[in-house]
Amino acid sequence: MVQAYILVQTEVGKAAAVASEIGGLPGVVSAEDVTGPYDVIVRAEADDVDELGRLVVARVQNVNGITRTLTCPVVKLG
Repeated sequence: MVQAYILVQTEVGKAAAVASEIGGLPGVVSAEDVTGPYDVIVRAEADDVDELGRLVVARVQNVNGITRTLTCPVVKLG
């Protein structure tokens, strides 16, 4: 299992709608509105890196109102 945080920037005023829509996607564990340089932080999981990539590119990035995403895979150190 691969887990990642997806940091999302949205158009002005779209963060709540984007978080709500992303939160309903398969593979998304949570989607939270936040303050700071990103507007939404998503926790996602997939069986492998390829599936994670498909989730981000084919589903998350197609949500209306998103301007940019940054995917941060979770790693286990030590």
